[in-house]
Amino acid sequence: MYAYDTITEAVADLKKRGYTHDFNISNNRLRSDNLDTHFGHDDFEIKEVYRFEGPSDPADEAVVFAIEAPSGTLGILVDGYGAYNDDENTEFVKQLHERIVDRLKG
Repeated sequence: MYAYDTITEAVADLKKRGYTHDFNISNNRLRSDNLDTHFGHDDFEIKEVYRFEGPSDPADEAVVFAIEAPSGTLGILVDGYGAYNDDENTEFVKQLHERIVDRLKG
């Protein structure tokens, strides 16, 4: 596992390592503008996770996910959490975080 000081540093390094697609959550599905498909919360593998907490500003809190789609496509999902989290996709994000906790326990 790598250690990063900033979100920008994490994203730049992941892109250098082949995680070139930018994933977003829309309608409780994982999507990429470059792919003609979408994924449910169990339809992809979370390869790496990096959490960032702002020392004084809740807007600086985020999680960076390195993701592998079933096709082998690699990409990144950056999820802000805290006061500015998107309520529309809360269930999807909750399930992502549950997968991480289960992975850490296992």
